[in-house]
Amino acid sequence: MKVELARSAGFCYGVKRAVRMAEEAAQGEKPCYMLGQIIHNDWEIRRLEALGLRLAAAPEEVPPGAAVLIRSHGEPRSVYQALEEQGVEIIDATCPNVSHIHRIVAEAEAEGRIPVIIGTPSHPEVQAIAGWCRSAVVLADGEKLEKWLKNAPEMASKPLTLVSQTTATRASWNFCVEIAKKECTNLKIFDTICNATCKRQSEAQELASRSEAMIVIGGRESSNTRRLTELCAALCPAVLWVERGEEVEPSNLYGKASIGITAGASTPGWIIKEVYDKMSAENMEIEESFAEMLEKSIKTLNTGEKVTGVVTGITPTEIYVDLGTKHAGYIPVSELSDDPTVKVEDIVKVGDEIETYVMRVNDQEGVVTLSKKRLDTVKHWDSIEQAKENKTVMEGLVTEENKGGVVVNVKGIRVFVPASQTGLPRSAAMSELVKQHVRLRITEVNRARRRVVGSIRAVQAEERAEKAAKVWAEIEPGKHYTGVVKSLTSYGAFVDIGGVDGMVHISELSWSRIKDPSEVVKVGDTVDVYVISADKEKKKISLGMKDRTEDPWAKFTSTYDVGSVANVKVVKLMTFGAFAEIVPGVDGLIHISQIADHRIDKPGDVLSEGQMVDVKITDIDYEHKKVSLSIRALLEDAKRAREDEEDTEE
Repeated sequence: MKVELARSAGFCYGVKRAVRMAEEAAQGEKPCYMLGQIIHNDWEIRRLEALGLRLAAAPEEVPPGAAVLIRSHGEPRSVYQALEEQGVEIIDATCPNVSHIHRIVAEAEAEGRIPVIIGTPSHPEVQAIAGWCRSAVVLADGEKLEKWLKNAPEMASKPLTLVSQTTATRASWNFCVEIAKKECTNLKIFDTICNATCKRQSEAQELASRSEAMIVIGGRESSNTRRLTELCAALCPAVLWVERGEEVEPSNLYGKASIGITAGASTPGWIIKEVYDKMSAENMEIEESFAEMLEKSIKTLNTGEKVTGVVTGITPTEIYVDLGTKHAGYIPVSELSDDPTVKVEDIVKVGDEIETYVMRVNDQEGVVTLSKKRLDTVKHWDSIEQAKENKTVMEGLVTEENKGGVVVNVKGIRVFVPASQTGLPRSAAMSELVKQHVRLRITEVNRARRRVVGSIRAVQAEERAEKAAKVWAEIEPGKHYTGVVKSLTSYGAFVDIGGVDGMVHISELSWSRIKDPSEVVKVGDTVDVYVISADKEKKKISLGMKDRTEDPWAKFTSTYDVGSVANVKVVKLMTFGAFAEIVPGVDGLIHISQIADHRIDKPGDVLSEGQMVDVKITDIDYEHKKVSLSIRALLEDAKRAREDEEDTEE
């Protein structure tokens, strides 16, 4: 017969914490009272009473001057107030997960919301949660929630905050969430099922599905043990619920080839060991993991070990960790992270599993000092070395400009990037990279000398090559791109369209006649361009920026006709005349003979580039799109007008 124990059987960290606090309180100078059973296990309560703890059913039973231990299920706010008025010392052993729910419902009510608690109404934990607000609604399951919303439809539009008993089943909670999301319009949902509970239940179900019989160990008053039994019974044909080893009847298990064992969160290790001893007496084969778990609680830790635990509490100075051993573990905040700006709540939360490094062990006080930072450093060096071997791209923050390069923080490790590998132009200041997030390759690692060298340029080159390949594969005339102006020349601008540079000729920058590209764009500008032509063999791309939908000639002909007068800009002087811009993209010629009403030697005697002058349109060649302009015609028109006026006066 093979026997296997679920790895998460027995005390959860919340219960273990409460029992440890009870044992410490029993050794104190003041008489200490447990306000109700601190956990749901009569046998463990009797053991604690034997150590000197006393049991009180109500706050008034605790005499002034004594100490009182709040059970792991928690108590309503009114109980704390009553105890404070009596002048007793409060030792709060409430499970941190339960305390978290207390804060949620209290804050919800303060915001004008109605707390809705999903859980067994008679359970101490649920009653305690409800006691931290005045108008909580307690519902056992999804059916009760659905019925409540049906009978009071106005509640569906009110602000509701949904929380759960920590030991609720995942399926039941998900059903409640589904109903609430479907019916309610102003809802906040907090998944407060304990991770340890979920893990315990899933492991028990997995074990039950492959066992011919299951033994569930735990007190008859324990809610989570009852749920374990129900879950196992749905998957295993034979399930025994026992409180002590003496209740196990081996004859009921004869013929069973495989037996699984699990235990509720309130079941102490010494009771699990009773069952172990009983099974061993029957010559049953016990899984090695079973024995290992039973011995775990007395394991001795050593400096330098890697250990995994569960975060049970967080204070401004340290993080408490349950290691599943006789030692109380804690991480000083200074040993949590290398980053001085990081917040504790961004790294860990109560209930999280965390891997740490043992810094110091104090067996006399039963305390272990832990460090996450040191373990992370070791892991990060490993990842840096692997990144070099595998040529993996890493990310980091440039923290400073150094002699000959910059320093990048990659997972807390300083990586030096030489100036030639920063990817910056030679004329650029390396300070431009400081406080920038960058991607780089690790090119050299010397752990002994704590030296790491990297290259940003290598990653940029690879990324640019990938982008360029994609551009060349998809490019075609007429396709539009958003690009960045990389450089300017006298004849145009070079634009990066995603790993490939294309050239916008000066004539394609604007419909207006310009002398220099800088009149339209500058380096660093983001511009919209389109492909005029692309030579994939020669790797040359011609781009345009002028809006082809705007036809300057159409605009000109719709505005002007022969005989129209226009105010134009002289853009170029020639020996035979001057070209003037009528509208952007359409120039007209003022022949030298039409510049003045008298003979001139050259256009520059009268006109200058950039000058604005009034002209008369004397001819339009629609076929060749040429326009003739005349200043002289306007002057003659003005002269005739004066003469006509004088004749009229006579």
